[in-house]
Amino acid sequence: MTESKPVTMEQIAALAGVSTITVSRALRDSPSVTPATRERIKTLAEAAGYRFNHHARNLRLRRSHMVAVMLEMQPDTDRPMTDAYPLQLLGGITQELTSRGYSVLLSALQSPGQGMAASADGLILLGQGANGSAVKSAAAMGLPMVVWGAEHGRSDSVVVGGDNAHGGACAAERMIALERRELLFLGDVRHAEIRDRQQGFAKALKKANLKCQTLTPAAFTFGAGFTAVQAHLAKGGKAPDGLFAASDLLAMGAVRAFTDAGLAVPDAVSVIGYDDSPAAQSFAPPLTSVRQDWHHGGVLLARKVLDLIGGQDAASEIMPTELVVRAT
Repeated sequence: MTESKPVTMEQIAALAGVSTITVSRALRDSPSVTPATRERIKTLAEAAGYRFNHHARNLRLRRSHMVAVMLEMQPDTDRPMTDAYPLQLLGGITQELTSRGYSVLLSALQSPGQGMAASADGLILLGQGANGSAVKSAAAMGLPMVVWGAEHGRSDSVVVGGDNAHGGACAAERMIALERRELLFLGDVRHAEIRDRQQGFAKALKKANLKCQTLTPAAFTFGAGFTAVQAHLAKGGKAPDGLFAASDLLAMGAVRAFTDAGLAVPDAVSVIGYDDSPAAQSFAPPLTSVRQDWHHGGVLLARKVLDLIGGQDAASEIMPTELVVRAT
């Protein structure tokens, strides 16, 4: 006789029509879930034969005073983890958590639910992944969780991030002021943050009766930006006179591709990046870029996950962004 597989939290979420993290919160009697929803989820879980891991819950209630920080970022020599992202976010997170008596466990997002991260009191996820895949994977751990990124869909995750749509609009307004007409957006819009940047850019352009074409790079690296723009230029047609990239590294790769093709920056084509990283400031020519305050974002992430750990409500928060004009 084949033993039936145990019912999972994801299956309960599907039955209840809610997210996995909502099921986790309901089973932990979190005040962030309404009493009626908690009762409905518990009833469905009991009827389905779900076995709540009381041992793990008891261990968690003892508090490890540790927060797991998981990074949704593939190591790449072209995009090292020593860049401003994620280090400035991590600096803000670590500063706030250590001042509140918590330690930080840092790891790449690979196999949630295994290893030391499962014993943490809460989880901070840096990066949502394409189509929110990283959020779904991390939420399966059932920990109080806060995410760096952009609000999207009907997810009830607590999110901290920059105002990506406004950042895109600022880039569009700059291109309009420079009288650029043949415009490109460079970025993978499967990622919520990038999609918001592209939509903010396109919406502002539309008001001026302008459009942009979107190029999708293979990664968030200098090389991927170079390759995507080089391939676009090789197709021929009318040369672009403006490009807005979803990150500074992509923008710098685009500048190199334009220069190699004999298109001078900024005379023939204007380029705007995103993040206002130290590399953008020292690049030749210095890169115009959209700034967001990563360090403050890290502090907010830490404060909100501690609120959730303490059983308090926490709301998503979107921080302001601004365009820093330099030479490109």
